[in-house]
Amino acid sequence: MRRLGGERDVVDQKVYTHAVERFRQAKIVLPTFAELADPPKIPVQVRTALAGVEPDAPHALNLFRVHWCNGTRRRETVPLPEHIVLPKALTGVDARIVIALGDRFPMIRAHKVLAAYGCLAPRIITGQFDPTAHRAVWPSTGNYARGGVAISRIMGCRGIAVLPEGMSRERFAWLERWVADPEDIIRTPGTESNVKEIYDKCNELGRDPQNIIFNQFSEFGNHLIHYLVTGRALGRLFESFQSREPTLRLRAFVSASGSAGTLGAGDYLKEQYDALIVAVEALECPTMLYNGFGEHNIQGIGDKHIPLIHNVMNTDVVTAISDRSTDQLDVLFNTESGRDYLVSHEGVPVDVVNLLPALGLSSICNVLASIKVAKYFRLGPEDVILTVATDGAAMYGSEREKSLRKYFPRGFDVVAAGETFAGHLRGTTTNHLLEVSFRDRERIFNLGYFTWVEQQGVSLPEFEARRQPRFWTEMRQILPIWDEMIADFNERTRALETL
Repeated sequence: MRRLGGERDVVDQKVYTHAVERFRQAKIVLPTFAELADPPKIPVQVRTALAGVEPDAPHALNLFRVHWCNGTRRRETVPLPEHIVLPKALTGVDARIVIALGDRFPMIRAHKVLAAYGCLAPRIITGQFDPTAHRAVWPSTGNYARGGVAISRIMGCRGIAVLPEGMSRERFAWLERWVADPEDIIRTPGTESNVKEIYDKCNELGRDPQNIIFNQFSEFGNHLIHYLVTGRALGRLFESFQSREPTLRLRAFVSASGSAGTLGAGDYLKEQYDALIVAVEALECPTMLYNGFGEHNIQGIGDKHIPLIHNVMNTDVVTAISDRSTDQLDVLFNTESGRDYLVSHEGVPVDVVNLLPALGLSSICNVLASIKVAKYFRLGPEDVILTVATDGAAMYGSEREKSLRKYFPRGFDVVAAGETFAGHLRGTTTNHLLEVSFRDRERIFNLGYFTWVEQQGVSLPEFEARRQPRFWTEMRQILPIWDEMIADFNERTRALETL
């Protein structure tokens, strides 16, 4: 499990010593996973020092903002994740759909920075990554690569982004500002669906021992940090509603499956609240649903394979959303005529409409999937569905321009807004939704064999072990061990004493 981020001990003392010395010199303090899951546990001196740090600056203290409880300005910590409770006027369903906002995270305004920390920090504290010599390679379709570059930079090491050349212009513009060298942005052929091409490039880069590949699709730190940090944050959010209305029930957690890291929060929510876990994919590439393939534009979802860190045997529902819907609703939510229509014609509250730019393409996908789930299970006003907005609309301005030309060549007026609302919100149906049986889970699980065993060199015993629930429950025992190792690492660097 070493190459998959599952070590519990220091495996190379020399590498570990180099990391301690680098972090001592750079005065870098690592937050524990428990502190990110419960931000009031962050040391007082860190919180005091953070007050003077710009949330988008490449400053090491911003590691302590890599959690769900940043306020609107992203400088202050708030008790609960910032969120939107979507009203029936928008969704058309009685169930309460609550979406936590990922654009409150620092540096990249997306929650993928959390996944990047969950992958790199364990490699640092186990002596598997030398920040003085190694290069961190971040394969992604965008946000995870940005998060990896940000985390690498503020940890004092070099980060390399590997992503498809067809991703949004805004992703590349951000990377160009943050990488140490323009050559640290590697563009692979294709778009959102071309994940194998990313893997092929990483296999090539991996031949150089100085390159350490942090593959979000197979790094179990990605699953673990979402299980603990995202799971607890969303759990507290639900409990805040339930404390006011005790009859509320958490019925489902909905998340598009990019790397499947965020779905780890579903494992936590299922354990604690008996919530269904709903995995979402693009209808144009319905791998889990129909063993399908294809191209789409819901940027943030990986395709044509099943991530190694997806706990498939614990998934309850699979559904699919078309990029025709997410592209057109992105226009509705982010144009003046669209927002005016929602307020004046559909009665959506102004305060909700003003928050819709916090929803990027995969976030809109999650909303539509939540509506499907509410309709399919006939959920009522006492039922809560939790989901997340991975990022906001700011990452997709160039994609919006394409959508306007493609779908609305005559302009986006009140008529187009009404048609978009009716066709892609009110028109949401329960088709392309599957309650997965044991046989369905087996089928989806087996699809992963071709990527991970045949192509990527995962051993068959490692692959098969993931079928059993005990694999996942035993793996989570690593979390307190890692936190103890982080605390010991910080004591060795004495960086906390310098604040």
